[in-house]
Amino acid sequence: MSIKFNLLAILLFLFSFTSAQNNLPLIYANSTSVDILEGGKIKKEAWTISPDIKPDIYITEISNNKITFYTDIDSISFNVSTNGVYDFIIVLNHKDSAYTKIKYHDSNLAVLKTSGSYSNKSYPSIPPFSYLDSSDNNLKSLRKAFNLDSIAGTGNDANRIINLMHWIHYLVPHDGQHDNPVIRNAMSMINECKAGNRGLNCRGLATVLNECYLSLGIKSRFVTCMPKDTNDTECHVINMVFANDLNKWIWIDPTNDAYIMNENGDLLSIQEVRERLISGKTLIVNPDANWNRRGTAVKEEYLFNYMAKNLFWFDCPINSKYDTETRAEGKKINYIRLFPEDCLIQKKPLQETLADKGTTFYSYKTTNADLFWAKP
Repeated sequence: MSIKFNLLAILLFLFSFTSAQNNLPLIYANSTSVDILEGGKIKKEAWTISPDIKPDIYITEISNNKITFYTDIDSISFNVSTNGVYDFIIVLNHKDSAYTKIKYHDSNLAVLKTSGSYSNKSYPSIPPFSYLDSSDNNLKSLRKAFNLDSIAGTGNDANRIINLMHWIHYLVPHDGQHDNPVIRNAMSMINECKAGNRGLNCRGLATVLNECYLSLGIKSRFVTCMPKDTNDTECHVINMVFANDLNKWIWIDPTNDAYIMNENGDLLSIQEVRERLISGKTLIVNPDANWNRRGTAVKEEYLFNYMAKNLFWFDCPINSKYDTETRAEGKKINYIRLFPEDCLIQKKPLQETLADKGTTFYSYKTTNADLFWAKP
């Protein structure tokens, strides 16, 4: 009896699903490529018809706008609102039906603009940031092994900082599909990448570059830039590097060979870029920014989409030093996390402890931006 009932329920569901689909608008296509008109701009070959995906969902981040799907022989338009869902069928080659859906989703930049402000609350229990001195033997060996003085050059601080970023970017490719080596210091990771013809993920690249800066006496940290969505495990790691002659931190991204400027060409910090994204002020990405030499880092995608998603909160080791994140029995690594004042993640305990392979990771949480972005 139970088996018959379950079978009947499945058949009724399939019938209702098929009936609903039969009532949807239809358009026809002989090619899988679709052009999309959105926000008054035509995007060529922006969509691929996929009958096997049911439904295949197109997400728009532009509210209250007209979207038109153009196949090679037909078209369909919808006036899309923020709370609407728009279903239709694309019939491919007069035989395959692709159930397609259009939905609105807030853009990453729109989400960032809702992040709220920071506070001036004091956190006396949080220790200050520290930076390993260039006289450290490991840093001295690193400096000598790769002739970093010559690579950095003899220009001002900003030029030396950028020269080192370019060098790492072209020396070690970005590989976001694999974990970094077990030994996570610059000397070991560079040599392992050379020997194994492999790359590093963004965390590995920022770690290597951080230690190279420290070896030359340049204060630097690697910063994990995190999204608001706690289910989104994709983040990005870049460097904040202090240029003494500018008396400020600057944004350095070795993965994309990128630094950011304002309309006057002044180099900007992570904090300043975030503030300008929220306020809509001018941001300029260096024209030679790129990913693995395959394409330039376009401002709209790199800043307004990708980094806007990942500038909601931040995480950074308190002690900027050599071999920071190599796991070892009994080792303890301290971090500070900066959250907007009303962020849900911040409302959890102000301290958090995790462990991995004998290493303890201890995180302090703060809403005080001045504490997190403090000059060395």
